[in-house]
Amino acid sequence: QVQVLESGGGVVQPGGSLRLSCTASGRASGDLTMAWFRQAPGGDREFVAAIKRNSHMTSYKNSLKGRFTISRDNAKNTLYLQMNSLKFDDTAVYYCAATTLGLITSSLAGDQHYDYWGQGTQVTVSY
Repeated sequence: QVQVLESGGGVVQPGGSLRLSCTASGRASGDLTMAWFRQAPGGDREFVAAIKRNSHMTSYKNSLKGRFTISRDNAKNTLYLQMNSLKFDDTAVYYCAATTLGLITSSLAGDQHYDYWGQGTQVTVSY
């Protein structure tokens, strides 16, 4: 059984940076397609970024390209999300998701394709 656990959320001022981590267990993270989603208060869950299984190929929500970077350290079985130049609108609960499936690029943003979810970590951008 695959489990994923997020960490690294917190309160940060606008313009600041934060790095989220997601540690996978039950399966080597390199064998998983992994992604970050987020849900703002009163909003729907939305795709942030994903990285393909056994690959360094990544995909991002268009509006986040250049500010957010997804990466993976297979030796640590950990997925990261580096978030820079944070804005008020980035305030949300951020979720790590994973699947053993090898998703095609056009499917990476679909939350229905992911089988394993973390409990979420809160990111608040505020003065």
